[in-house]
Amino acid sequence: MAHYALIDKNNIVVKVITGVDENETQVDTDGTIVGGSTEAWEKFYESLPWFEGLTCKRTSYNGNIRKNYASIGSIYDPDWDVFIPIQPYPSWKLDYSTFTWKAPVEKPDDGNTIDNPKPYFWRWSEINQEWIKIEIPHAE
Repeated sequence: MAHYALIDKNNIVVKVITGVDENETQVDTDGTIVGGSTEAWEKFYESLPWFEGLTCKRTSYNGNIRKNYASIGSIYDPDWDVFIPIQPYPSWKLDYSTFTWKAPVEKPDDGNTIDNPKPYFWRWSEINQEWIKIEIPHAE
């Protein structure tokens, strides 16, 4: 399964669909072979009447294609050929090496991971421009 983003004239992602893998082909109703490449499937989805006026670009969960997985409201930058996520806070700046947003202050690295969970999490305070530790109440 492959995923494709449909993009409006302002380069905003308006829909993300699950589609055919780029290496697959199928025979259209008139006998024409469709697909066989990423570009062919992008053009195919663009040609569907319900996607009229939209541009289609392949996206991937793991970020191997166009840096970030496209989501509704994210931006497609045709100059860089990447998807840029929605900016989470006004103070955050775009990191052009990853095309992700970075806080003006590094998030504390305290070893809190999925494999080593701590009884708290960090939340960004835009007003104070700092990370705030939020304690998770212990369920008994």
